[in-house]
Amino acid sequence: MASTPPRNALRLTATLLTASVALYMALVAFGNITDFGTNQQFVRHVLAMDTTFKDDDLMWRAVTSKGLQDAAYIAIILWETLAALVLIYGTWLWFRHGDRAARSWSTYGLLMVMLLFGAGFIAIGGEWFAMWQSGDWNGLDAATRVFVFSGIVLLVNQLPGTSESQGLS
Repeated sequence: MASTPPRNALRLTATLLTASVALYMALVAFGNITDFGTNQQFVRHVLAMDTTFKDDDLMWRAVTSKGLQDAAYIAIILWETLAALVLIYGTWLWFRHGDRAARSWSTYGLLMVMLLFGAGFIAIGGEWFAMWQSGDWNGLDAATRVFVFSGIVLLVNQLPGTSESQGLS
């Protein structure tokens, strides 16, 4: 006879996995703030498409304005920071056993991470700006890892046993 894991074990799993993504996002944001130039160059090269195949049918998409490139990078850092804060709050709520609110806040934070890495880095960076063509400035593998990890954590957060009662949003 199969049984589901105890509610406390699932709650602990959701808590610790959410905390892991929160920690990751906090470290990413912190790194981008304290070592601004490293990933600034990454964003600049991806947006400028200067290491792609230089296909005339695609190069019109390139953003070569350093001001626009830096604005995009700052927006990314702000998004990362906000996602980290939302996930930290979600983690805190899981620890307090505020399951309904914890699930909601964690879901919002994880969705923010998935949108950044899925829509932002995989779709826009990878496809629109042809990042996949670059041997030097290709972050698709890293973005995919974060997207999948966050998705798994989101699924765990949505398991019925992580909440005080069934059917919570």
